Amino acid sequence: MQKCIKCGQVDGIIKAGFLRGQQRFHCKLCNHHFVNEISAAEASTKENSQITIIDVAKHLGVSVSTVSRALNNKTDINPKTKDAIIQAALDLDYKPNFLAQSLHKGSTHTIGVIVPDVEHPFFAAVLAGIQQVANNTGYRIIVCHSNESHRIEVLNTETLMACRVDGLLISHSKETISFEHIRKLTEKGIPVVQYDRINTDINTPNVIHQDFKGSFDLVEHLIAQGCKRIGMMSGPKDMLICKSRIEGYKSALQKHGVEINEDYIVHSDISKGAGSKTLEYFLNLPNPPDGIFTILNRNAIEMMRAAKLKGIKIPDDIAFAGFGDDILAEYFEPSLTVFNHFPAKIGKAAIRILIEYINNKKNFVPYNQIIEGELIIRESSLRRG
Repeated sequence: MQKCIKCGQVDGIIKAGFLRGQQRFHCKLCNHHFVNEISAAEASTKENSQITIIDVAKHLGVSVSTVSRALNNKTDINPKTKDAIIQAALDLDYKPNFLAQSLHKGSTHTIGVIVPDVEHPFFAAVLAGIQQVANNTGYRIIVCHSNESHRIEVLNTETLMACRVDGLLISHSKETISFEHIRKLTEKGIPVVQYDRINTDINTPNVIHQDFKGSFDLVEHLIAQGCKRIGMMSGPKDMLICKSRIEGYKSALQKHGVEINEDYIVHSDISKGAGSKTLEYFLNLPNPPDGIFTILNRNAIEMMRAAKLKGIKIPDDIAFAGFGDDILAEYFEPSLTVFNHFPAKIGKAAIRILIEYINNKKNFVPYNQIIEGELIIRESSLRRG
């Protein structure tokens, strides 16, 4: 027996024609018309699709536009009808289609984020900073992982654009030497902010840290501890942060009258295992380094582990320092001297600038923001002699 979906009574229900091919009913007790095509129980088992406002409209026997006005809190609708629609939406577990809304409003309130290595503590901390600001400003983020691949990075940008994100935050993969995929976005007027690994030839705002100063401070500290032959483990030659950190390394040597020996500079792919290979290279030199600086702290920790297995005393035989801080650098034995570049601050600054850009596209002028870092001296370099 048919029951009224509004008052729940079964008496007084009569058939009242058809609506869009479905039987329509009229309750004479509460004067309500409805089409009982979808029940809440049926909605919960609806396969391979989500409940839409069309389903809600059919459930109540009202028009789609009426449901839309009710769910968007419009005033030109009967309050009782509005309440019934809201309750039906709850019963059917209706969820708004944000992409559909964005096509109407011209904004998704969603930001795309591309990271080259989501497992690295630095980028995990950057994401934490981004997410915190997003939560406080009502933005959603979609995170894509390029896995240090240029090809995947390009695919990530295409995917995020297909999702109609309002803007993009990106740190480039170690393979990326062509930036046309980003240039095309900026030419279309899509707000882009580069962070950490950037390209200065593209006119975007950038959030960077003190690559030169951090390297300079670490190498100067090693010199102050008595190191005279300082090796440097760098990354890919074309990566801008590697170039800046090499400049800081050389500048510190020059300031203190230490000869620059290109044999002490190693370019690597900064992957797992690269630290151990680099240490082997250094130890096989005619005059091995008595101090080693790495552009990533995890490479320094990998080197120290390999050095300890060889019976090398740290820091007496070789002192170590690395760029970037995390819990492993602090609690490894011996703890690692680092330059902390505060990744969470980088993430927060990047998304704040992007939101500023999104909200003021016409008048926004790209600029760089530098996050100041801090030298933290620990046991791996502190010689007591």
